[in-house]
Amino acid sequence: MLQSHDNPDAVVLLPPLRGRVRERTLLRWLSQGRLEEVRAPVDFLAEILRLLGRDYPREGLAALRMWGQTGDRPSTWIAAADPVYMEPQIDRLFLHVPGPGDVSKPELRSLFDALQATLGDDGSLGFARLGRCGYIRSERPMVTSATPAAALDKQNPDGSLPPADTAADTLNLISEIEMTLHAQPINAERLSRGQPPVNSLWIWGGGYAPQPSRVPVPPLYSDEPLLRGYWESVSGKVDGWPATIRACLDAAPAGFVASVSSAQDGDATLDNELAALRDALRAGRLARVVLISADGLRIFLHRSDRLRVWRRIAPLLQEPAT
Repeated sequence: MLQSHDNPDAVVLLPPLRGRVRERTLLRWLSQGRLEEVRAPVDFLAEILRLLGRDYPREGLAALRMWGQTGDRPSTWIAAADPVYMEPQIDRLFLHVPGPGDVSKPELRSLFDALQATLGDDGSLGFARLGRCGYIRSERPMVTSATPAAALDKQNPDGSLPPADTAADTLNLISEIEMTLHAQPINAERLSRGQPPVNSLWIWGGGYAPQPSRVPVPPLYSDEPLLRGYWESVSGKVDGWPATIRACLDAAPAGFVASVSSAQDGDATLDNELAALRDALRAGRLARVVLISADGLRIFLHRSDRLRVWRRIAPLLQEPAT
């Protein structure tokens, strides 16, 4: 439960792990633990809360994410409205989430300004962009998808849309958004450069932010907005990723949750962070480590696992996820 000061634990969220660990000694160490596959894309918040024995938020995920980005609790109804490219094929659509450098911030700003000017003039709706995330504020709550855009990347999203009989207003709004985006010169410019347009927003996670509470949770070291927002909502200690696991160990010897920043996801860095966790287990600074990777691995490692010297390197660690 990560709550005992006599039995400190760490939960560490990692970038893709399969086929990325270079040192065989680390591969053997990881193989001595208990490996499980997690359906990718991985919902890191759900994984962490399961390990902590906490309930997953039933609504308001977008408000939590905004809370994590700004440090302030939103006081109104909020839905995430993330920019996507809906690729039409013969009989269905496929959703594509732009990568970090695929759409510039000026382009996103222009598109959200156009949406606000076209659809938000009466004040009942508000469109906002924070970094590369989009949001809609609404005076009247709407039924939205519960599935983040990232979980639907390169998939047909039809099964994740809210039912038409309960979400007619939302589906009509999506149609109006798509018509507005289709008319924007920036999308025509992108097409002329061979780039896909931003032709829709994926609306999900609608609701109100929960009232602040006090729930015992270990310190969090992460730059992920949704994780930070949840920790803020339960009055947990939150800091950004401090660049190394060793810094987390020094700051929180009684246990922590850390998300290794995607900006630090090179193979050498990954090996270094894993080596730091292995060394902490061997030295008795930690009793249990749980690793969760973005490509769908969950690995439980105990200090006593070092005795499993007969274990071969697990195939799951050597082959990229399909």
